[in-house]
Amino acid sequence: MFIVGLTGGVGSGKSTVADLFVQRGATLVDTDAIAHELTASGGAAMPALIREFGKGIVRADGGLDRPAMRRLVFSDASAKARLEAILHPLIRSESDRRCAAATGVYVVLAVPLLIESATYRERCNRVLVVDCPESVQITRVMARSKLSEGEVRAIMAAQVSREQRLAAADDVIDNGGALETLGEQVEKLHQSYLAEALIKVNAQS
Repeated sequence: MFIVGLTGGVGSGKSTVADLFVQRGATLVDTDAIAHELTASGGAAMPALIREFGKGIVRADGGLDRPAMRRLVFSDASAKARLEAILHPLIRSESDRRCAAATGVYVVLAVPLLIESATYRERCNRVLVVDCPESVQITRVMARSKLSEGEVRAIMAAQVSREQRLAAADDVIDNGGALETLGEQVEKLHQSYLAEALIKVNAQS
């Protein structure tokens, strides 16, 4: 299967772009959605998370209290590594399974920290970065998540820089402007990915 790795900074609009590719026949495998499933009430990761961090990170319904976990990660230098050691293998395994089972014209593998993770990058035929000015990121996330500017900047600081992300990209979508322009950019890349996916299929047959 031809796999496009989709990434971008927080608030860049990755979900909007992913939806536009799905409308054109791609299969979306979203690692963030998988993480939410794993940490929902009854999710496969919850027993290990409770053993590691205690019941203070659990909501009343049994799912992960994400704000509480976020506060813990930012206050405890080791917490992030311990959290990732539990979640990342489960996310990788499930995303592998979904990529293998995909029936779309190609796969869009959405990974927020794709650039930081060599294991995901090496699975992708192309790396697509959704980009926008940092000021736009901050405004979007503050409006969407009701976080303070300082909290958003802390999230951004934990990710690679905009420059590093763009340097690692095979393709870039500018999502700092109008939605009409976004659709045009997606359509152009969609046609390119269709052609490359067909070449890969023919080479394997």
